[in-house]
Amino acid sequence: MEFIQRHISMAAEIVPTQIERQEHWEYPLEALREAIINATCHRDYRDSGNVQVRIFDDRVEVWSPGLLPEGITISDLYRTHNSRPRNHRIARAFFLIRYIEQWGTGTLRMIELCRAAGLPEPEYAEISGAVVVTFRKAKLTKRYHEGLEQIERQKRAIEYVRQQSRITTPGYAQFFNVSIRTARRDLTALVDKGVFRRAGKSKASYFELTKVDGRN
Repeated sequence: MEFIQRHISMAAEIVPTQIERQEHWEYPLEALREAIINATCHRDYRDSGNVQVRIFDDRVEVWSPGLLPEGITISDLYRTHNSRPRNHRIARAFFLIRYIEQWGTGTLRMIELCRAAGLPEPEYAEISGAVVVTFRKAKLTKRYHEGLEQIERQKRAIEYVRQQSRITTPGYAQFFNVSIRTARRDLTALVDKGVFRRAGKSKASYFELTKVDGRN
């Protein structure tokens, strides 16, 4: 959990009815903890693989070696189901030290925690001989929408330059009704991707498609 907290972000928001700002992790820590406990408790210890936590920009994955026990399907994990612990002694030990509240409820608890945090439900899957739980970030965030808007502007800018042969930073800002700073950021990103190249002198510079573009 310390590793996870070092590699995920904490968001802060101001709630009008409260004086202090409210801080929360981008993923519910209790849901991640539950996934790790389940992965450790129910893994197949005959498998030489390791329990893994994989952190990406848009998701966190928890991998547990071994497939689901016979009689349990992926669909069952999204509803009330019987518990079929593969490692009875380990499961009993986890229950006695209160790492597990009740057998067979962990997957539903993770779903509830993600819903309460306004996140998509965790995704359960069997991949390459392992059970994988995937937590995804909320899509309804300001940063997410800003990213989508930037991508859409860049797509339109590419089509614009295909027709008009070039675009300037002020022209981009005016065309999309954004600030010069935003226009410069978007155009620089397209240069970094190798889609545009900068041409002309500094005060009269403009951007055009690179020759690697198939339709240029």
